Amino acid sequence: MESHQVIRAALDQVHVKEVAEKMGISLSLLYKWGEEGAGSSGTSNPLDRVQDLYEHTQSDALVQWLCNKADGYFVKNPPTTKRPGREVMPATQQIVQQFADLLAAISHAASDNCISREEAKHIRHEWDELKRLTERFVKWCEQEDFLHLAEDLKVNRVGMKEDKD
Repeated sequence: MESHQVIRAALDQVHVKEVAEKMGISLSLLYKWGEEGAGSSGTSNPLDRVQDLYEHTQSDALVQWLCNKADGYFVKNPPTTKRPGREVMPATQQIVQQFADLLAAISHAASDNCISREEAKHIRHEWDELKRLTERFVKWCEQEDFLHLAEDLKVNRVGMKEDKD
């Protein structure tokens, strides 16, 4: 979705005149932000400007701040590049282990019926790491990075059976 489409969708949910008044801008400017190619007239919309600022600074703090203002939390997707030999089981086990680490952090923190700020930060860290690993796994799947999984598993199972014989 393009930035002007996001703005248009947001404006469709509210009274545009009230928003313009609260922001101290003209109604026409607000509508212009929701139009395709508004930047060609010399007026970039705020989303495009934030994107430009991020691209020039590469500061995740910009995105994190915006997410915090929307009662959210930013977790950057890990890089995904196809590599030969990537296996699904180790990736799956990594997710399961991280989930176990999250549950351990919660269990340890809750053992005294009181969760401190440091414990909450640790829980948040474990949760963010789980989201990161899971997102990486999903991206790999979407990129068909596990395309040869069935073949690999078949070869590995055959080799395991021969070892047992």
